[in-house]
Amino acid sequence: MTTELGLPSLRGGASRDPARPADPRLVDGFGRVATDLRISLTDRCNLRCTYCMPAEGLDWMPREEQLTDAELNRLIALAVRDLGIEELRFTGGEPLLRKGLEEIFSAASALEPRPDISLTTNGIGLARRAGALAASGVNRLNVSMDTLRPERFAQITRRDRLSDVIDGMAAAHAAGLSPVKINAVLLRGVNDDEAADLLEFALTHGYQLRFIEQMPLDAQHGWRRTEMITAEEILARLEERFVLTPSDEDRGGAPAERFVVDGGPATVGVIASVTRPFCGACDRTRLTADGQVRTCLFATGETDLRAMLRGGATDAEIADVWRDAMWGKKAGHGIDDPGFLQPARPMSAIGG
Repeated sequence: MTTELGLPSLRGGASRDPARPADPRLVDGFGRVATDLRISLTDRCNLRCTYCMPAEGLDWMPREEQLTDAELNRLIALAVRDLGIEELRFTGGEPLLRKGLEEIFSAASALEPRPDISLTTNGIGLARRAGALAASGVNRLNVSMDTLRPERFAQITRRDRLSDVIDGMAAAHAAGLSPVKINAVLLRGVNDDEAADLLEFALTHGYQLRFIEQMPLDAQHGWRRTEMITAEEILARLEERFVLTPSDEDRGGAPAERFVVDGGPATVGVIASVTRPFCGACDRTRLTADGQVRTCLFATGETDLRAMLRGGATDAEIADVWRDAMWGKKAGHGIDDPGFLQPARPMSAIGG
């Protein structure tokens, strides 16, 4: 049901792969089932993190290419109702820049069966919106924060907004968006001496901290594996101050490997997409702000559902094209393969 360009045929296309089982869910050829939908609401962002985009920003997606609220709501409802999606994570860019955000969450939370709804944000503007987000159906959120030092925050993000992020997390916690999770990326020679300080901060405030290995998803294509702070290094720096014990909880498809801190109950997570890939248990499918299905963060191809929406396709036709796309998902991201190619789209356009 896709052309050589990765675009779905709207009518009269080839029948589905006969090897794909008659399963309504998003199954792939390796036995995985996608139950977690990552939805990018916009490619725009109000920070300029050095590991994500250049100082001048990027050429943002034209508004007319972005899915409308009605189109987005239709695809979300289809995914939950017909494809077995149980979890929705809304991302960007910076999702709080999307107008009408709370209405999108309210529509998603009204679905049956009700999906789990979470949000990944940089925290700018969160303090004044946390209550409305909770009221609209958001269950919890992740906030990106790589440093506790204002001057370093300004260096990394090119914006002096650390206090806004810290205030936003406090407001989210007070609004019941729990647990508040912090996502942190350590950069060699920049903030890699703050691992233990960040964990101390999280423990003090009742937040959950997750370190993320820097991934080859920057717009500049400047990522170098040799410069990346690895999971092994992260853990070694934490263990200078804390006792870490691997958690015995079933990880399932969760990206974070969790460790109990000082006997518990608090934990810290490490998402080691590069050095400890977890592709074999991946349960995610991705939808970009312009309506493209991606089977993996590092996929080099996409399947265009926006064209189907605007071309008059039925829900059943769209669902089957989505199933076909996921059936073709690769076994892994292939970062260690000699022929690995970084995706053309940066993280801000794909959605985290």
